[in-house]
Amino acid sequence: MNIVTTIKDWQIARKLLIGKSVGFVPTMGHLHDGHLTLCERSLNENEVTVASIFINPMQFNQTSDFDHYPRTYDADIEKLKVLGVDYLFMPKPEDMYPDSYEVKVTESKDSKELEGQHRPGHFDGMMTVVLKLFNLVQPTRAYFGEKDYQQLLLIKKMVHALFLPIDIIACETIRADDYLALSSRNSRLSSEQRKMAAQFPDVMRRTKSETTAIEELTKLGFKVDYICEKWGRRLGAVWLGDIRLIDNIEV
Repeated sequence: MNIVTTIKDWQIARKLLIGKSVGFVPTMGHLHDGHLTLCERSLNENEVTVASIFINPMQFNQTSDFDHYPRTYDADIEKLKVLGVDYLFMPKPEDMYPDSYEVKVTESKDSKELEGQHRPGHFDGMMTVVLKLFNLVQPTRAYFGEKDYQQLLLIKKMVHALFLPIDIIACETIRADDYLALSSRNSRLSSEQRKMAAQFPDVMRRTKSETTAIEELTKLGFKVDYICEKWGRRLGAVWLGDIRLIDNIEV
């Protein structure tokens, strides 16, 4: 696997891939089976697969969340090597934001509710860095999990609105045996919190109304940001201590 850490070196490497189908899996690292499933699909569908690891400071609306985000670079690199990923792009923040984030991508409708309401600025940072990565990698296809469903819709909307020649491939949420959606933040849960976390998707699936789901989760000890049915999904976000979990299920 080729590991590239500067934009200049990546631009040189990208010229070698002209004429080949390129699959791209952007991540913030601390890779789990959900990320690896995206990479496996890319490997099956493209001649070249590129993964990126970039913990994007501009999409964290809380500095503490950015500071505590797990950084497991050595383990991540090994996992990607075992899979057979061709390139790993690991740029630095100062290289990705040479303008100090003065230029940004903003969506004015679907990004203002749910995650956007509870995490001001998050989607601006997310869409800005994804567009930058798309411009650098120039993928044929890019792979995203359905767990971050609102994010997925906004990326599709951006690609359509800006005429980007990229197929966005949505991949099913990968879950643990107890149905908890895999997330890099799950590793921060204590053993007691981890057992409790499995009740979040359980309540999301079996309750008949949003109100009932909120009441049950609150009684169980979760702090609920929202439970909302939209886009053919029931979407939810909750807190366990200082750890925030999101999920969605098809309605």
